[in-house]
Amino acid sequence: MYSEMTSLLQTMVESEKKYDIEKITEAYNYAESLHEGQFRQSGEPYISHPVAVARIVMELGLDSDSICAALLHDTVEDCRDKTNLGVLAKMFGEDVSMLVDGLTKIIQVQVADKEEAHIENIRKMLLAMNKDIRVIFIKLCDRLHNMRTLGAKKEDRQRAIALETMYIYAPLAHRLGIQRIKQELENLSLFYLDPVGYEEVHEEIEKKYGLSRGFIEEAKNTIREKLAENDISFSLEGRVKSVYSLYRKMYTLNKSFDEIYDFYAVRIIVETELECYTSLGLVHEMFKSIPGRFKDYISTPKPNLYRSLHTTVIGHSGIPFEVQIRTRQMHEEAEYGIAAHWKYKTGTTAGANIDERLRWISQLLESDENTRDPDEFIHSFKTDIFHDETFVFTPKGDVISLPQGSTVIDFAYAIHSAVGNKMIGAKVNGVIVPIDKIPQNGDIIEIITSGSSKGPSRDWLKIVKTGQARSKIRQWFKKERRPENIAVGRAEVEREIKKMGYSCTDDELEQIIAVIAKRIGINNSDDFYNTLGFGGVSLSRFIPKMKDELERINKDKMPQTAEDELAKVKIASPKKIRNSGGVIIDGERGCQIKFARCCNPLPGDKIVGFITRGYGVSVHKSDCINVHQSRHDEENLARWVRAEWERVESTQDSGTYEAGLQIVCEDGIGVLASITAALADMKVSISQINTQAGKGGEAIINIVIGCRSVSHYDSIVSRLRSIQKIVSVKRGFTH
Repeated sequence: MYSEMTSLLQTMVESEKKYDIEKITEAYNYAESLHEGQFRQSGEPYISHPVAVARIVMELGLDSDSICAALLHDTVEDCRDKTNLGVLAKMFGEDVSMLVDGLTKIIQVQVADKEEAHIENIRKMLLAMNKDIRVIFIKLCDRLHNMRTLGAKKEDRQRAIALETMYIYAPLAHRLGIQRIKQELENLSLFYLDPVGYEEVHEEIEKKYGLSRGFIEEAKNTIREKLAENDISFSLEGRVKSVYSLYRKMYTLNKSFDEIYDFYAVRIIVETELECYTSLGLVHEMFKSIPGRFKDYISTPKPNLYRSLHTTVIGHSGIPFEVQIRTRQMHEEAEYGIAAHWKYKTGTTAGANIDERLRWISQLLESDENTRDPDEFIHSFKTDIFHDETFVFTPKGDVISLPQGSTVIDFAYAIHSAVGNKMIGAKVNGVIVPIDKIPQNGDIIEIITSGSSKGPSRDWLKIVKTGQARSKIRQWFKKERRPENIAVGRAEVEREIKKMGYSCTDDELEQIIAVIAKRIGINNSDDFYNTLGFGGVSLSRFIPKMKDELERINKDKMPQTAEDELAKVKIASPKKIRNSGGVIIDGERGCQIKFARCCNPLPGDKIVGFITRGYGVSVHKSDCINVHQSRHDEENLARWVRAEWERVESTQDSGTYEAGLQIVCEDGIGVLASITAALADMKVSISQINTQAGKGGEAIINIVIGCRSVSHYDSIVSRLRSIQKIVSVKRGFTH
């Protein structure tokens, strides 16, 4: 047996806690056999890692199943050919199997990139946390040991892991109140992310502490004498601020070393809450307090369970220092957070308290369920675990904790979704305020509601800070405004396409949306537009894919020769339909036809027919973009048929056909009159005309004319191009 495991078992045997030593030993033996032949990058046997994690888990005060899961946590991921969750469940029970599953990364997940895969793993971890909070305790212990041994990895991996630790795991440890792990993770991460800055701060600490090394002991002796005089049972601790804490204040808040008042701290640990306040009064008798530096986290605890009194005072030598006062229970909670009084069995007061404290996890998952947008998920995740708190009050005196920067709308939704949905205004400390007002610590907020309220505004989504409020607003729009959401979503898509400089038909847009929607499990375009409209997904996430699809469609529209197009059209027997229009369908005269408005074919154009449902054969130019597009549709392929113009003695006998002209000209008086005069002179009829503004002072004139053939059309165009101020004339028009 690995020597460290022997030591760990001995520690557990000697402890007061009753561990299932036999089960833990069996878990170790099984893990050792699976990891046999595997080594860490440091050269140590791989089993050294799970054993080290198991020790940290034990030190955190967790149970036998948690220690077993720590020993087995890498087996399913790293030994997939040897074991699985079902085997673990049979050998060690469903609890152990469930914990290992929560700790195992998603191995195969259909995502677009590594960032989404990373987000999926965070999402899975949160889901597991929501079922059993022990998952994150073990994960934090796993990450702590990985950070302690990070030096064996290459520099780029060191930075990547340290960055993830700093932005995900250290804040999670803070959110759960596990300060001991949080501080070590922060310091280790900083060591790899900014080694120069780390060393500079470390040297400053050594220098300053070296100049006043006896200061903390002097302050502790003064406090010790005073507390003893008043018959208070206590213990004292002294410390200097951690490297990361100082680094953050110096570099992030731009403070000098001399501006940091809590560099030194003395911690007073007493037996009762009353003694906390008594000790506070005695400290203020002994030392001069600094105004504005007192915080009472006992009467108003932090969301992560932290309770303590904080005050900053000036020592007898003129050096400021912080005093923290708490009971022994508060101290345990401050060091180990929720883990300090975690109970697996529900129904206890402690269990209910923990459930309340962990409600942010289920709220985050609920928000994610409504969006399934990775960007939105990460935004909500970071908001919920990174934020500093603002404590505000309801008119009845209940304390509500909000992320700093939250608005009164966030407060309304923190009370209840019905309050937020009916909100029409708010008062802060009795004064009516705008709905984007950001309250401060201690403010009393009253939400003004109305039964006739039409519900939240879409603009609120841009104002609110919390994922909870954003999720509830989206829920309302999802339920109450589907038709409006679809219109808003479609308009947003069309606006983005126009911004990118593309255009597409309704059918092409349907194709594009179908491809995008499929990626997030949405089956039709209306559902996608609805989700986009109520904010369930962000369109920016899909812009690259949308651009790819638009480029593909436009590439497919590139004109080919008529012969190429006709060669690819599958011939089918036409239905028995009637004749009209001077067109022969598949060698047959007397077929009912309709000229397609998308391309308006003229005698002389190469043409092809499409058998429609209900009005005969639609005749297209063979190089029409819709012909090319429809050839890729297996369902429509058999409905394309050959078509040709009927021969006539002269073009005068062929009748007239609609043709479109798009004329770009310099914007000015008389240009349109010159165009219509020229057409009249050529005896060309006009059936439709409209104008629109172009770019750079130009105008676009779309005209539908009647002409006999391609050659007739060409002569008309040639005449129009000779008119002064005409920039270009081309076939086709904008409907």
